[in-house]
This record gives sequence, structure tokens and C-alpha cells, in this order.
Amino acid sequence: MTVYTQLRALIAIRLSDLTDVTTSPLRQREVGETQAARIGARVVGYATDLDVSATKKTPFERPELGDWLRRPDGYDVIIWWRLDRAVRSLADMEDLARWAKEHRKRIIFAEGAGGTLDLDMSSPLGIADITVRLLAWAAQMEAQAIQERVTGARAALRSQGRFPGGIPPYGYRPVKREDGPGVVLEPDEEAVQVLEDIMEQLLSGAAPHTVAMWLNEHLVPTPLDHDAIRRGKPAVGRTWVGTTVKSVATTSALLGYQTHQGNPVRDDKGRPILAGPSLVDRERLDRVRAAVDVARAPARRERKDTNALLLGVAHCATCEGRMYMYAANSGKTIVYGCRALARGRACEAKASMRADWLDEWVTDQFLKIVGAMRITRVIRIPGYDPGPEIEEVTAELMAHDAQRDGRSGSKAAMAVWQVRADALTARLVELEAMPVVEAREEVVPTDKTYGELWESEDVAGRRRLLVDAGAYVAVHPATRRGGRVTGLDESRVSFDIGMHADPQAEALDAVMREESTD
Repeated sequence: MTVYTQLRALIAIRLSDLTDVTTSPLRQREVGETQAARIGARVVGYATDLDVSATKKTPFERPELGDWLRRPDGYDVIIWWRLDRAVRSLADMEDLARWAKEHRKRIIFAEGAGGTLDLDMSSPLGIADITVRLLAWAAQMEAQAIQERVTGARAALRSQGRFPGGIPPYGYRPVKREDGPGVVLEPDEEAVQVLEDIMEQLLSGAAPHTVAMWLNEHLVPTPLDHDAIRRGKPAVGRTWVGTTVKSVATTSALLGYQTHQGNPVRDDKGRPILAGPSLVDRERLDRVRAAVDVARAPARRERKDTNALLLGVAHCATCEGRMYMYAANSGKTIVYGCRALARGRACEAKASMRADWLDEWVTDQFLKIVGAMRITRVIRIPGYDPGPEIEEVTAELMAHDAQRDGRSGSKAAMAVWQVRADALTARLVELEAMPVVEAREEVVPTDKTYGELWESEDVAGRRRLLVDAGAYVAVHPATRRGGRVTGLDESRVSFDIGMHADPQAEALDAVMREESTD
């Protein structure tokens, strides 16, 4: 008596882009179920991998299919809609075929140039293996051709100032062009605000990794997650790191430039091609870049204690070094203390003082001086200095010049090389003829006082107010030993503000000076 066992089928579904309706998961599923019915197989599962590229991930690396391939005893046949849903390279197809032969599986591609392809990989080397390799080679050639077409199309779109697709630079979002075909970039207000916060902290002296920690604490989506949310996809929950902070805050894309592989895309005259409106001016971008470079230097790598109100404000009067908050007396007392030795420096008479006493005294001094003053906002009117772009273009020209030797054997290659060299040279000539325009500042009063802002801020915000005001506290070492100290000795401390003054007091001083000269 012969016993027939019903075949068990696994239907594999893959989609590179969830917006692609022509290869929808539902269509692939229906085609797979039809094939399973054709061979009398019972469907035991679906390996559904959405938003997964076959070029970037092998079958064994895909979330669901990879899991099924590691459990081969639960099915007899795998059904794909087309070959390109399974693999895009010869190497991947050979690995899949080797796995199928080892586990005696049957592979079906429901549709293709020659109709349904049904391969029984349990047989010895024969036509099935040869067919698989030929088809995989064709799939690889097709994938390479598609990649070349996409690369060429994206280069053409960049040269026209249009968005080439993919993930836009952080701070922008793609929108349909109003005056023609295609997509351009416009500011993404939510991301722009995050960029403003990032640049403000970097300009205040924070290191990129410190800013990254702040972003993670405030649950700010990373650029990749932000773009996923914009497209209606779930955020993965990635975390910010220092390199991401640096890249989004220092890229030339913030000037509105089209960029490719980190460099501005230029027209035939060497000018940067615009992809959208600028988010920052050149002067501020250069300042942020300089701040990042300084923060990376070993001398600037310092502890950032978010509970220390006077970090960067309190200094040892003896060595003028910063004072840091730490626990003294076996952890019973929190103090600001000179840590010269920890920084590899000498201090003849190190100072320390209870943190709560010094915080309270400085707060009182600060609010006495500026608490009633209206906050002023400084608006910087950017100038223009062609120097930074001259350096950029010069570096590009030098890198381009280094490629010349490899093209000298071909007149056509040299002609292509010469076009870009001429464009970069022309841009240098144009930039060198441009005058330097000095930036200027305008001071605009606001309707809020420093005292009001102080009350609304947390410790970090208050510390920033002190630092921005140029507050400087000098603490002298204690001269008296022994006895119980019940409060702050004001003879040991001094307080000064370097950047702010009362406008009314300045006006009165001016009148008094004028009268004294009569």
C-alpha cells in the first residue's frame, strides 16, 4: 500500500519599497497560494519581508525568510512570485541552491519570462542547477543595470536642482515642484528647530556626544527615524551619536546646496547647485564647524555635570582654573572645588566652597545686577566672505587633479576630466573677484526680564544665562582653620559680569561724564 504525503509550502514575499503597488504583498501572496494549489500543497506559512532590499540582504539575512531557512523541517517547497523576489546576485542564488540541495527542497518561481519555473533541487546535479545559475546571472545583470540607471538618473536630477530621492538632508523635506516636474526640498520646521538647538549647544561649547546624550534624553527622533515617521512608517528607535550630531550640523546641505558623498554638486561654471533654501548662513555654519573642531580637541574634553549651576562660571582665584562639583567629607557635603591636579596642573592654594552656599550667593548677585533688565536679542546680519568657499573649491580641484594621471591614456576620459577642472577653475576666478562684506549686528529689546527668564529655566538654562552674560566668580581659599563655619564668607568671593550692563545706568554715566567736562 502506497502512502501519499501532502506537500507543505512556504510562500516567500519580499518588497523593497512599501509604496510600490505593482509588486504588492497581497499580489505576491495570491500568486503563491495559486501555485500551492496547483501542486496540491498545503500552505504552512508566509515569510513576509517588507522594505527589504535583495541587493543589500541575502535570503538568510532577511528577518522572516532567514528564520524559516534556519528551520527547514517544517516545509517541502518554497514559492516566490518571481526570481527577483528571491535574489539579485549569482552568489546569493548559489547559496540558496546549495541550501535547497542539502535539505532536499523544491523551489518555485511562479512568474517570469518563460512562465512558471519549478525546480526540484533534491535531484543530483543536472538541469535544475544549470537553470538556477543562468537565471541568477541574468538577475544579477538586471540588478546592476537598474543600479546604473538609478545612479545616472539621480545624478541628472541633482544637476537640475531636483531632489534625487532617498533620505533628504536633515532639516528638509521633499515636496512636489510648483513650477515644473519633479521634487524639490523645503525646510522641515520640526527638524529645523532641532538643528537650531543642536547648533546653539555646539556654539556654547558642548561636545557632539554631549548634545547626542541630550537629544536621546529628550526622545528626539534621529534623522532616519524622523524620515520614517514623515513617510508614515514606524520609527526603529535609533539613538543619536556624536558623529550624527556633527554630520547634520556641519554639512554644506544646510546652505541649500545639492550634495553628493558629502561634497557640493556644481554646475558647468563651478557654482554650487541649489536644492532648496538655506537653513543657515555661511558665517554661522563656519562658526559651528569651528566649535566642533575645538570640542574635539583633548583640552576641551571636560565633565558636564548637569547639576552644577556654576560649571564654567566658578573659578579658583589662585590658579584661575574652573571649579567642579563633587562630594566631600565622605559624601556628606557637595562642594565646588579646584581640581587643578586632575587636569595635570599645579595650584599653590586650592579653593573650595559648599555648592549650595555659592549657588545661592551667585544667584542673588546675578539677579541684583541684571534681574530687572530687559533681555535683548542680538540679530546678526550676515556678511559674505568668499574665503571658505575658495578653500572648498581649491580642495575639490586638488582632489580632482589627482585623478588626471589615470585618464591620460584616453582622449574621451581626459575631455570629461577637463570639463570639471575648467568649471572649478572658473569658480575660483569668480570667487577671488568677490569682495568681503562685513557682518553686522542689531540689538533688539524683548518684553521679558532676566529675572522672569531665570524663574522659568531649569539648572541647565540658568547656567547658560550665566555663561552668556559672561558671569565670572572667583573663589579664594579659606584662611581660617578650625571652628564651625555657618555660612558663606563673602570676603572669599567676587562676582563680575562681562557682557551686560544696565542701559539706563550707562546713559546716566554718560550724562555725568559730559557734565564733568564743562
